[in-house]
Amino acid sequence: MKNTSILIRRFWIFDLDGTLTLPQHDFKAIKAELKIPPDADILLHLSQLSKQEALIKQKVLDEIEIGLASAAKPSVGAADLVRRLAEQGVRMGVLTRNSKTNAHVALEAIGLSHYFEAPHVLGRDEIAPKPSPKGIHSLLNHWKADMGQALMVGDYLYDLQCARAAGVAAVHVDTTEKFPWPEYTDLAVRDLSDLHQLLIKTIAY
Repeated sequence: MKNTSILIRRFWIFDLDGTLTLPQHDFKAIKAELKIPPDADILLHLSQLSKQEALIKQKVLDEIEIGLASAAKPSVGAADLVRRLAEQGVRMGVLTRNSKTNAHVALEAIGLSHYFEAPHVLGRDEIAPKPSPKGIHSLLNHWKADMGQALMVGDYLYDLQCARAAGVAAVHVDTTEKFPWPEYTDLAVRDLSDLHQLLIKTIAY
């Protein structure tokens, strides 16, 4: 899937964990610690608990994630790609299933926080989490942009489904190069370094 024409779009939305950062979350271990079934979606499971139980488990999850965010490392090519986009005047946002606070901590840890304005970093505490398209809609409304001007970059199915539901283009980053969800993918790349090189070639024409 090499629909590189989408790379000239002026509004880019990034997933955070595993996309801008190297993957850190051991979801199996997190679910075990929170006593969540291994095949369950963590956020969906928490939303179905009693308020008291959800608050207790949410606090544990937040503690786990803030530790991971503090130790975040940039993914391959992330810094070069984001810098290039900023130089081109592209507007950029982050849409994550993590909390907004943790997202800012992670962006600071990987040295990219100054490229993302605070209102353009959306987490699960302020918008319905992916695969809901509401986060993308919110960013587009803020930018006064339409869906044909934007794309979403992510490493997981929820990112791609979110993009498809919002009507924006979807870039799938998969270091294994298996790309298991072609029906939701407009462009597939191994990592952000490859995406950066494709961007350079596209804007050169």
